Amino acid sequence: MPQPPFLHRQDAGQQLAARLASLHDWPDTTVLALPRGGVPVASEVAAVLGAPLDVFVVRKLGLPGHEEVAMGAVASGGVRVLNDDLVRRAGVTPEALAAVEIRERAELARRERVYREGRTPAPVAGRTALLVDDGVATGATLRAGVTALRALSPARVVVAVPVAPPNACRTLRTLADGVVCLLTPPDFRAVGQFYRDFAQTSDGEVRDLLARHARPQESP
Repeated sequence: MPQPPFLHRQDAGQQLAARLASLHDWPDTTVLALPRGGVPVASEVAAVLGAPLDVFVVRKLGLPGHEEVAMGAVASGGVRVLNDDLVRRAGVTPEALAAVEIRERAELARRERVYREGRTPAPVAGRTALLVDDGVATGATLRAGVTALRALSPARVVVAVPVAPPNACRTLRTLADGVVCLLTPPDFRAVGQFYRDFAQTSDGEVRDLLARHARPQESP
């Protein structure tokens, strides 16, 4: 059986950064990582492109009773996106929707507080928002992320990932202004199969990588 193409997330980030740098220059770009696994990948990308790095936390709003189905999402920057048709068809009451949103916003706020350690969010408005993860399975979180990012008025939203199934990449291309997938294997089963080391990224590692990229005026 052949070895996986990526040693670990840092290696995947270096390969992804090389591909991105070969395409064109990336002025006025902010690299946004989906935590936690996207952060080590995005850190390498931000270093090569000379761009600021931040997390973009996305929390799915699960349909009551069918939590695996997303009726919307909340994200960094106070963003909320809703599938109004689904909410209406499922008969979700305003009270039920509010309860789900309150719970997910609390978790979102907790994660941002833990990861940023008091630093202000990196600028997005009027810039290219480069949304990075360590890979795509279903693509649901990235799709929600792209939609949510639009509310922050970036000039462009580009998705960049080391590996994704072909159909997920095709779907993302209908939503984002650009998509860079290093590998789109037809035999895709799980993101982890393409990494030799796919150990879980810790909150501490996320904090350390963000602190390493923080601009001096952002230090807490």
